[in-house]
Amino acid sequence: MSDEPATPPDGWKQTGVKVIPGDRLDDNTAQTPGMHRAAAIDYARAGAKKLWAGTVHIHPGAKTGAHHHGALESVIYVVSGRARMRWGERLEFVAEAGPGDFIYVPPYVPHQEINASGEATLSCVLVRSDSEAVVVNLDIEPVEKPEGVAWVDPIHRPPG
Repeated sequence: MSDEPATPPDGWKQTGVKVIPGDRLDDNTAQTPGMHRAAAIDYARAGAKKLWAGTVHIHPGAKTGAHHHGALESVIYVVSGRARMRWGERLEFVAEAGPGDFIYVPPYVPHQEINASGEATLSCVLVRSDSEAVVVNLDIEPVEKPEGVAWVDPIHRPPG
């Protein structure tokens, strides 16, 4: 007996692949001050049961409020602009990412997105590990000077 589901009566025509046009994203999703999120894929729009995907835009020089996403894992892909991420109980750590870079945010990690550019909008694609748009906004007094953290790959040796 196979674990694969039977082909649905519509032969996957309506229950298969979904293409969501970029100009039809849903602004009616959880928001954090300082950013604009728009949902592309979730349960209500596409039937997704295990992920949420959408976009986020942060205006030049703007920063979000501190927040976390509960038990969800998040992946942020920077499309354009320069992202400065702060994280920790007092946002005491910082790293930057540019176009083509991925950012991973584990469950419950307090974080803040900052547009490191004063001239260009920061545009990103965001994917989370559940179809619910969980956002817990936090009231955190951040440290004045966060500590820079460079990513170290636990699998590959550093270049050089």
